[in-house]
Amino acid sequence: MTILRRAPLLLKARGPRSHVQTRSVSNGLTIGIRREDPSRIWERRCPLTPEAINELVTKEGVNVVVQPCERRVFTMRELQEAGAVPQETLSPAHVIIGIKETPLEEVLTDPLPLSGRTVPRTHLKFSHTHKGQEYNMELLSKFLNPPTAPAGHIDPLRPTLIDYELLTDESGKRTVGFGWYAGVAGALESLAALAHALLEQGVASPFLSTPRPHTQPCLRTLMAALRTLVGDRIASEGTPAYLGPVVICVTGTGKVAQGALDLLAELPHQQVRVEDLPRLVRDPDTDLHKIYVVHALPKDYFVRADAQPYDRTHYYANPDQYDSVFHQKIAPYLTLLVHGAGWAGGYPRMMTNEHLRLALEAARGVGPGRFTCVGDISCDIEGGLEFLPRHSTLSDPFFKTRPSSLPSHLPEITMMAVDILPTALSRDASQHFSDVLRPYLSTLLASYSGAPIVCGEERAKAHALERATIAKGGVLTERHRWLEDGPLGAWRAQAQASTATSAAPKKKVLVLGSGMVAGPAVDEIARHGDVELVVASNVLDEAKRLTAHHANASAVRIDMSDLQRVGQLVKEADLVVSLLPVPFHPAVAELCLEHKKHLVTASYISPAMRSLHERAVAADVVLLNEIGLDPGIDHCSAIALLSKLQQEHKRVTSFTSFCGGLPAPEHAEGVPLKYKFSWSPRGVLGAALNGARFKLWGELQEIEGKDILKEGFPHLPVSDVLKLEGIANRDSLHYADVYSLGKLEDLRTLVRGTIRYPGFSSLMHSFKSIGLLDVDRQVKLQHWFDLPREVLSAKLGTPIPNDAASFASALLNIMSKSEATEVIDALSWLGLLPESAHPLTTPVPSAPAAPIDLFATVLAHQLRYHPGERDLVVLQHELVARPAALPGHAPADEEEVHTSTLVAYGDARASAMARTVGMPLAFAARAVLDGAVRTRGVCGPGVEREIWARVLAGLEQAGLGMREGVSRRKVPGGGGRVERALAEARGLVV
Repeated sequence: MTILRRAPLLLKARGPRSHVQTRSVSNGLTIGIRREDPSRIWERRCPLTPEAINELVTKEGVNVVVQPCERRVFTMRELQEAGAVPQETLSPAHVIIGIKETPLEEVLTDPLPLSGRTVPRTHLKFSHTHKGQEYNMELLSKFLNPPTAPAGHIDPLRPTLIDYELLTDESGKRTVGFGWYAGVAGALESLAALAHALLEQGVASPFLSTPRPHTQPCLRTLMAALRTLVGDRIASEGTPAYLGPVVICVTGTGKVAQGALDLLAELPHQQVRVEDLPRLVRDPDTDLHKIYVVHALPKDYFVRADAQPYDRTHYYANPDQYDSVFHQKIAPYLTLLVHGAGWAGGYPRMMTNEHLRLALEAARGVGPGRFTCVGDISCDIEGGLEFLPRHSTLSDPFFKTRPSSLPSHLPEITMMAVDILPTALSRDASQHFSDVLRPYLSTLLASYSGAPIVCGEERAKAHALERATIAKGGVLTERHRWLEDGPLGAWRAQAQASTATSAAPKKKVLVLGSGMVAGPAVDEIARHGDVELVVASNVLDEAKRLTAHHANASAVRIDMSDLQRVGQLVKEADLVVSLLPVPFHPAVAELCLEHKKHLVTASYISPAMRSLHERAVAADVVLLNEIGLDPGIDHCSAIALLSKLQQEHKRVTSFTSFCGGLPAPEHAEGVPLKYKFSWSPRGVLGAALNGARFKLWGELQEIEGKDILKEGFPHLPVSDVLKLEGIANRDSLHYADVYSLGKLEDLRTLVRGTIRYPGFSSLMHSFKSIGLLDVDRQVKLQHWFDLPREVLSAKLGTPIPNDAASFASALLNIMSKSEATEVIDALSWLGLLPESAHPLTTPVPSAPAAPIDLFATVLAHQLRYHPGERDLVVLQHELVARPAALPGHAPADEEEVHTSTLVAYGDARASAMARTVGMPLAFAARAVLDGAVRTRGVCGPGVEREIWARVLAGLEQAGLGMREGVSRRKVPGGGGRVERALAEARGLVV
């Protein structure tokens, strides 16, 4: 280990300022410096220093106006002496600059004169719009043409929006920002948070004297105070022996991380490697007169699924092939984590909520105070650190948090997550920002003159400004056009709906059913103020619970056998959403046709439903089905990916799609089938009776219903973390037409299936073998534990005595001893044997019923989710594609493997299944309600882009977006990862 000496930060010396007297604004080119939003009480930064203003005025002949502000780091006197003119309005300014977003009412968009012509304004700021931040879509809309303008219309007088965050050099590295200052201030605030967290544990530390970054006039005095108040105490007295060595980890590779590392270098410290941590914290002779700093890089904690070393290029191309082991290798040994690494959707989190649990469990064995304090400078809510729930402020910089999944015996986490850290160092940060912004500003100002750019450096700056432009001429620039159909489009639709609310009568939506998935659908539909929602259910208390917190929703009781009453509710509605069991949908559809009302359901299109197509077309009604999870999200995401590949002239050779709802891993242990029900058990059992047809590795395959659970796919590699198995799902072959995949003979593979944990298929097959899934006979029970004996007796055609030994012996007639043992253990757990440890308390039905329905009742009760338990949804498409061969050219020698994946966990608000079924249903219902869906008749979501694109955009905003990845495989051999695993299971490849 190398011991590093303290190295005070070196600050560049500044020359004396030159000043000019206050002057009036001429008619020339004018820059306006905004006053930051008064609600941001700590925002004191200024984009230009007095020196920079003086240069602009004296050397470039530019007018500078500035809005008065007594909170700004530079006083009005300083700015006026530099040549700025105080002015309450920035209306004379051609170029308007600030730090954060402009309050909506202050955004100036009108053009103004310059040298005898009319020119548009340009705004520079951190707009927080380019990632599709929903809360700033209205701000972005200020720079765009109104929705009534022709598509793509360029209005040269509309204002230009340039975002500092997008200013980069040619390599893509950011050039304008406050990252280093965020790192310095964030490390200081994290040390202060650590001091408080340790004090709560009964330990006083030298970090109690850590100076807050805003308490000193400049960095030089701040660092001097840190060295004196904290560093000298550590060197002389040491850190508390009770804690062992203080280990501080910094993550990230950019300026944020460097700022934090430079700050920590002001203290007596020693840099250590990740592999040194276990020995360091367990060695009783470790020197406590210093802190230990570990700079953890992605290669230290991201591991590849194929066990190859971390490779940065490979990681960014294939993020789905990596997982984090930070919680194992690093977190348990840390006293403080200073997190400075960025994160984006589709990439693995450095720590999930489950990782936090594992890390805290491990930390308990390491020593006191380990991994109970985190400074998250990246401030990505539920991002790289999934357990960050919110930002904090400089007024209240840290807080305690406990994810709902964290067991009560583990401690809360103290988190610092201030999202405007650089303003705590406002003078130094403003000086740096002004210096790096100044060259770009000069290039921008020169563009207003219309003179050609001849200097190479100025040309590079002009290109950088183009790359940083989000909107110009009333339209989004090319790299930001995706916002139009995504977050911006969603905001516009909502805004239009809200505007119409006061003028138009409310649209009436009838939701039939109040079951397991109803909550998120009801919440999303009722979120719109222009809707009047009625939830009709045969369980009135459930319906009332769903509507209780919505002023625009009400509950009524219905009986589906009373079609006259149901018909009256349908007649009064503008749209009907059916969450009823599948057999009820055709009757509801008949009522919708009678009253000419649209219908939306999440279920597959049944033959009875399909038979209504012509009548629905004639009635000008859409009966939209298959818009839940599977079917639903699977269709929408598959069509979106296929559309993209088609635009890229790629030919799909293999399509696999698997989806399943499961208990979260911690709630599947020790449970029969490793399964719990957040959806109808009857539907799950019924699916085990269906056969399957598919094409795999060039061969047509068919599995009869009786063998579907025997001939599954024991290894389904759709996750690098979870061990899963797959079951083929019905007829996959007709999806060649549904998804426009081309001729079936041109496809190598086409498989759709269901995801389960390993062991599900074998045990369910055993249940099926003894008759628990029979549908063709009726059974009358006296006791629940009579059910297995009754169905097995019928299966064998002989009575079975009512004792455990006889039942076990009878099982051996149709299965092996190990299978029989597993069945007996599972039946006992389910309360279906006389000596069961979990006796059933639900009443035995008085009327005869089919075994499958009786068994579904048992499973619904015994394998239900209990409070605090969460579920998991996994959906993945794998598409293998090749570039379409050009005439006269040989086919490409490699294939692209595209994946589109959704992994969602339930939370305290709703199960993952409820969200992934209910929310797409609600988004589609809204599209129909708004009149955006033109299709009529019986259909699914794939018939119209307006449906599937809107659903995907809504899911993305709700945190349920698909994450896409792509890798390449050489051919021959080739094949996707999932495709090959399926083929291996069927003996088609070795």
